[in-house]
Amino acid sequence: MCMNKTKENFAARLIAAMTELGYEPKPAVLEKQFNLHYNGDPMTLHGVRRWLRGETLPSQDKLIALAEWLRIPPDELRYGAEIKTEIQQARKHWDDAIQHHERETFEAFLSLPAAQKKVVREVILAFKKAFS
Repeated sequence: MCMNKTKENFAARLIAAMTELGYEPKPAVLEKQFNLHYNGDPMTLHGVRRWLRGETLPSQDKLIALAEWLRIPPDELRYGAEIKTEIQQARKHWDDAIQHHERETFEAFLSLPAAQKKVVREVILAFKKAFS
């Protein structure tokens, strides 16, 4: 996902979270409420306006303060709720698809030194290319 879209999506989630709690999603409201809940240097009106417009993303410490104030998990505010579902589905796919003997093979592979891993990887990719 391009960075502009990421920032725009964050802004949309920020606006939605503010609205859900009954706050008007305006820079003056965000500046006041954020600075009441943040222990670091205060944010300026210009800075929070850029969050709401999707121009910038807050730093990690500011994101956590926003999330605590808005009562939303920080990862959900930053990335959206759907990312957790996508990750869980990918993990489930691996858990469902891999049998015991394959897990043993992966464990053996992971225990190899880097040079041997490289050779095994090249062999596997050669087989994939030959039989795809």
